[in-house]
Amino acid sequence: MSESALSSGGFTALDDAEASAYRNAVLLGRFVREEMATTLGVSLEMAARIEQRLSALSLLRPMPGELELLVPVSPDAAVADLVGPTESRIRDLQQAVTEVRDQMGTLRSTYFESRQQRNQAEAFDVISDIDALQAMLDEQGERCRTEMLTAQPGGARPSNLLANARPKILERLRRGVRIRHLYQHTARSDLATTSYVQAVTEHGAEVRTIDELIGRLVIYDREVVFLPEQKVGGRVPGAVVVREPTLVAFLCQVYEHLWEGATEFVPGSEDTAEIADDLKRSIIKLMAQGYKDELVARRLGMSVRTCRRYISQIMLSVDATSRFQAGVNIALMGLQELQ
Repeated sequence: MSESALSSGGFTALDDAEASAYRNAVLLGRFVREEMATTLGVSLEMAARIEQRLSALSLLRPMPGELELLVPVSPDAAVADLVGPTESRIRDLQQAVTEVRDQMGTLRSTYFESRQQRNQAEAFDVISDIDALQAMLDEQGERCRTEMLTAQPGGARPSNLLANARPKILERLRRGVRIRHLYQHTARSDLATTSYVQAVTEHGAEVRTIDELIGRLVIYDREVVFLPEQKVGGRVPGAVVVREPTLVAFLCQVYEHLWEGATEFVPGSEDTAEIADDLKRSIIKLMAQGYKDELVARRLGMSVRTCRRYISQIMLSVDATSRFQAGVNIALMGLQELQ
């Protein structure tokens, strides 16, 4: 067999001259270079190249007992000669892959049991390397058995992160894992986030929104919690991994408290007026605490421009021409609900 016929460049079909030469060789029962050159009207050099090509494809073979004479063989026989050894190697490789998977699979229970024992001994880990953190999140997601809880502040989620998360979340939902997401109200106006929410809620996920979240939070099976690193300079924050049972239980209670106060996010059917009023009340409270527009916007996961638009609506609703007057009027109203 010629390895060149099955090179990485792919199989090249016969050209017209080679096909004609093969046809004539079948009719004559032999391939003689000089005869073929005359029959095809080509040079001896061209006939030699054709001979080499047909031999490389196993379409010509030496006649047993008369090795100087080349005779044509059927395409089926040529195929068997060309791909048979390669198919045999493929079968051997597939068998080797299966054996590796089986052998490694026997270690899986040892790995997870040992990891569980180690996790109980190691209450906290700080993971600063982002690639290592992502690998750990993926691993925990694959191991998740019953429940995954997330709180994602900051308004709209980046579309690339949502695209990456969607197949993983759908796979976990298919495994019967209960998944709950908490976002801020401002995420409702983002098309990518809305599309993601629609896709995962159709398969059983639950999503709610709230005006303000205290921080990013991911909880797996109420056993492992991921919290963002704090006070890091010059790099993307990693995460603190918490396994200490008492602290994990407390963080789960915090999550449940936030969840109970949140509003269900059902794309296309949410009460936008109620959400807007909720945001306005939050803005008023933060302004009353002395926060500037930029910090109010950051806390509520919205742009400064959107925040200022809400502030203008609030001033108009309380018949104020300045923020000071708005504050006085609101105080006199006793923070009544704004219409």
